[in-house]
Amino acid sequence: MTESKRQRQTAEIIRRHFGVVLQQEGSYIYGQAFVTVTKVYVTPDISQAKIYLSVYNVEDKQVIIDKISAHSHHLKKNLAYRIKKHVRRIPEIAFYNDETLDEMYKVNSLLDEVLKNDANIREQE
Repeated sequence: MTESKRQRQTAEIIRRHFGVVLQQEGSYIYGQAFVTVTKVYVTPDISQAKIYLSVYNVEDKQVIIDKISAHSHHLKKNLAYRIKKHVRRIPEIAFYNDETLDEMYKVNSLLDEVLKNDANIREQE
């Protein structure tokens, strides 16, 4: 199902402003980890927003997502303050770990390995 223009606009507003909220408040919540907002999906009625985060500089990324989720009320309040002029209703927010970059790096490393093996096989012929 495709997103409406309103969903896309609201998701982009939330993505931009929540990134700023994390820059300002994030270090108090998750310390030295580097967290970025990669994607936001909003339900058609704008009542819920799924915020996908990429987490770097830590071993256990889910712990950081859990810490952010534990502070979701405070973060939502700060987000609401920033976007209240743009949206009528502030959606409930949920956080998810975005693993697309990790998967991309794994695929790239596998492709590099295949290319090296292919080059070695051609040299042996």
